[in-house]
Amino acid sequence: MAVNTKTIKRRIKSIGNTKKITKAMEMISAVKMRRAVASVLATRNYANLAWEMLTEIAEKTNIRHHPLLVKREVKKIGMILITSNRGLAGGFSSRLLQEAHQYIEKTGLKVDPEVDIILSGRHGKKIFHRFGHTVIAEFEKVDLTTRIEEILPIAELAVREYTAGKYDKIVIAYTDFVSALRQIPRVKQILPLTKADQFLGKTKEEENEISKIKNPFGYGFKFEPNPAQVLEQLLPRLIEMQIYQAILESDASEHSARMVAMRSASDSAQEMIKELNYSFNKARQAAITQEISEIVGGAAALG
Repeated sequence: MAVNTKTIKRRIKSIGNTKKITKAMEMISAVKMRRAVASVLATRNYANLAWEMLTEIAEKTNIRHHPLLVKREVKKIGMILITSNRGLAGGFSSRLLQEAHQYIEKTGLKVDPEVDIILSGRHGKKIFHRFGHTVIAEFEKVDLTTRIEEILPIAELAVREYTAGKYDKIVIAYTDFVSALRQIPRVKQILPLTKADQFLGKTKEEENEISKIKNPFGYGFKFEPNPAQVLEQLLPRLIEMQIYQAILESDASEHSARMVAMRSASDSAQEMIKELNYSFNKARQAAITQEISEIVGGAAALG
C-alpha cells in the first residue's frame, strides 16, 4: 500500500508540473491574442472596403487595362494555405486542412498538379502527408504578423503566377476570427476578382445581408492619368492587403484557439489532481488502518 501512495504522489507532482506549463502557455497566448485581435480590428474595415472597391473595379473596368482583371476558364488553381507553426491549439489546423481539402474535392480537379498549394506555416505540410495534394512553395510564417512587408513574397508570387497564366484562379485558405471562442475556416477567392465571394471578417449571415445591397447610382471609375498606370499600382497593393488581412485573421484565431485549449488543459489537470488527492487520502487511510490492525494483532498474539 505504501508503494501505491508513493506512485499517486508522483503522479500528482507530474500533473501539477504539467498544469504550470499549460497555465503559462495560456497566459502567453492570451497576450499574443490581444495583440493579434487589435491588429485585426485595426485593419478589417479597410480590408473590407478595399475588397469592395476591387470587385467594383473588376465589374466596371475593361479587362484589357490590366491582366489581373482577366477571367479565364479554370483549369489550374493556386491555393495559399495559412496555418500555424506549432500545435497545442485544439482543432485549429485540422479544421482548416479539412476545409481546404473539401474545397479542392468540390472543384472536381482531384488529379495533381491541377491544384497547387502555397504554404505559410509548418503545420500545412499535413495537407500533403494526409491528403496527397501538391505543395509547390513554402514560406516562413512569423508567430505574430505586424507588418505587410512580411507577406509580400507570397503576394508577389500569387500575382506573378496569375498574370503569367500559370493559374486561372488564386484562393486563400485561412481561419476567420469571429471571437475568442469561435473561429471559422474559410477559402476565399482573391483572383480573378469577383463580387460573389466572401468578405473577410464577416459571418455568412452578414455576407447575405451585404449581398442584398444594390448600388442605386450606377457610378463608374475615372482613372488619371490613364487606367493602365493607375491599375498597375493599385491592384497589386489591394491584393496584398487581402492576403495580409487573412494572415492577421489567422493569427488571431490561432492564439485564441491555443489560449482556450491551454485553459481546458489546465482545468482538466486540476480535476485530475483533485481526484488523485482523493485516491491518495483513501490509500493512506487504508495503510494506516492496516498498520494499526497489524499492531493490534501482534500485541494480541504476544499477550
